[in-house]
Amino acid sequence: MKPKHILSTIIISALTTLGVIFGYSKIHESNNPNFQSAFNVPANYKYAGLFNQDGSPGAGPADFTQAAAAAVPTVVHITTMTNPRQVNNNLPNKKNPFTDMFGDDLLDQLFGNGNRQSMPQKASGSGVIISEDGYIVTNNHVVAGADEVTVTLSNKKSYIAKVIGADPSYDLAVVKINTSNLPFMLYGNSDETKVGQWILAIGYPLTLETTVTAGIISAKGRTLGLNRDKMGNAGVESFIQTDAAVNMGNSGGALINTNGQLIGINSAIASPTGVYAGYSYAIPVNIVRKVINDLIKYGSVQRGFLGAQYIDATGRTDEEKKQLKLPATADGIFITNLSSNGAAKAAGIKEGDIIRKINDVNIFSGSDMQEQLSNYKPGDKVNVTYERNGVLNTVAVSLKNSSGNFDIVKAETMLDRLGADLVTLDGRQAKNYGIAGGVIVKKINNGGVIDDQTRMRDGFIITKANGKAVKSVDELRSVIGTSKDVKIEGVYPGYEETFEYPLDLGDNK
Repeated sequence: MKPKHILSTIIISALTTLGVIFGYSKIHESNNPNFQSAFNVPANYKYAGLFNQDGSPGAGPADFTQAAAAAVPTVVHITTMTNPRQVNNNLPNKKNPFTDMFGDDLLDQLFGNGNRQSMPQKASGSGVIISEDGYIVTNNHVVAGADEVTVTLSNKKSYIAKVIGADPSYDLAVVKINTSNLPFMLYGNSDETKVGQWILAIGYPLTLETTVTAGIISAKGRTLGLNRDKMGNAGVESFIQTDAAVNMGNSGGALINTNGQLIGINSAIASPTGVYAGYSYAIPVNIVRKVINDLIKYGSVQRGFLGAQYIDATGRTDEEKKQLKLPATADGIFITNLSSNGAAKAAGIKEGDIIRKINDVNIFSGSDMQEQLSNYKPGDKVNVTYERNGVLNTVAVSLKNSSGNFDIVKAETMLDRLGADLVTLDGRQAKNYGIAGGVIVKKINNGGVIDDQTRMRDGFIITKANGKAVKSVDELRSVIGTSKDVKIEGVYPGYEETFEYPLDLGDNK
């Protein structure tokens, strides 16, 4: 995948990384009490080749062949194709000064028309099979906007995949292929991972076949500012940082421990060149599991919110705290504002409180808190430990959605992407306008597809979509379905002329 973000002078490329955790493997036991004492190792631990039984250096690190053999068949190659888009705003094309000499048709063949791309765009990434009936997790940026998604298994069999759901704020997506009896990856527990553990990364980098690399976890809870929701707001990030070598095409691949369990989905690298230069980042599997389950069940992520704004005061200087109007003694997750209908306020948390734990898990940073809250949906209760005036208090908080209630958040449909308030045309009005029926575009909202791609005005009456007559909002929704290329036809009251608006619903990210 192409690099997408620049942090200072470092390019964060959309790539998938996989790491293997190296813990104490139960292979052979050291009976040397001096060795155990010197290295502070419990007597019942067994080792995986780092040391011999007498405590002397062994032949090298553990053998990862079993973990790799178990995981490789569950990691797939994902290729996508995005068709050229053509958007027509009912405006005449600009006169080309060379038309008289060569003709428009010839110029289009040679150079392409300004309103369209001349060739489909192809891209490549990785994915991980999570069920025997064909569900596969990958990154959102691997499949976003694609018209065709192809999954190739490690045995070279290929399938056309359907995108079940995606969420850019987590940079995660789930696709499905129609087959059965697939090998699938077992989930590990990313909360139990430790800095310094060995990990393996598995994917399809640089158009190569399945590739396995090894490294260690070098940090946890990294926030890089890469993920954004559809409105451009900051997404959820708490990356596992590793030094396993990954490159373009690893995006969506697996990060596993030495037991062959999935502990993360590789999604980015830090690089001044766009290729691997030392660090890679994976989405923790505990976040992945919750997001994917929600996408499969609901079509969208059910995210629980505290309803609190905060400043991560840890490590800030006195001058920074003064500029932020924070007390000089402030540290940790310092609450600065509460939503009037939010979960935190309802539970008695106040401005100036400092969040210390969620369900007995220590919270040191905003990414720590995001990672813990990502495990829950609106309506779930979590125990929040906060500090007020030097005293710790714990309360049960019933999380809410972003609207401040406990409702299930419905998945966005292609109709929602139009970005307009739509109302079914009344039969009497339709008769007055001399039409059989339609859908009134009462208000065009800023930032939607209609606003971005057309000069449509409020009051337009949609009578057809993709050549089919529509007389209600439900009929319009049904006709559009999951189509990305849609042509809307209709009239303006008082005008006899019919207007057409081709729309590209796939570009509203």
